[in-house]
Amino acid sequence: MGFDVADSYIVQSVAPGDLVITADIPLAAEVVAQGCMAINPRGELYTEENIRERLNMRDFMATLRSSGVQTGGPLPFHQSDRQSFANQLDRFLSGIAS
Repeated sequence: MGFDVADSYIVQSVAPGDLVITADIPLAAEVVAQGCMAINPRGELYTEENIRERLNMRDFMATLRSSGVQTGGPLPFHQSDRQSFANQLDRFLSGIAS
C-alpha cells in the first residue's frame, strides 16, 4: 500500500456536504474542492477561500525545512484549540439538524 492510499480512499468516498476532520492540508483541499467541509483538530475551517493560502504556506515551510531552516513545528495543543474544534463541529451538526 502506498503512502496516500487512505487519502485516496477518503477522497473517493466523500460526497458534497460531508465533514472531514484532518490536519492534512492537501487532503483538505481535495475534499473542499468536492463540496465537503474540512476542519482540522484545532478547529480551523478550511474553505475554498482559504485553502490555497494554507497550501502555499505548507509548501513554503517545507521548502524552508528542506533548505535546513528549523521552523519549530506546531504550537502546543491548548484548551482553546479544543473549544474551537467543538464550536466548529457544533456548527456543522446544527446545520445537519436544521
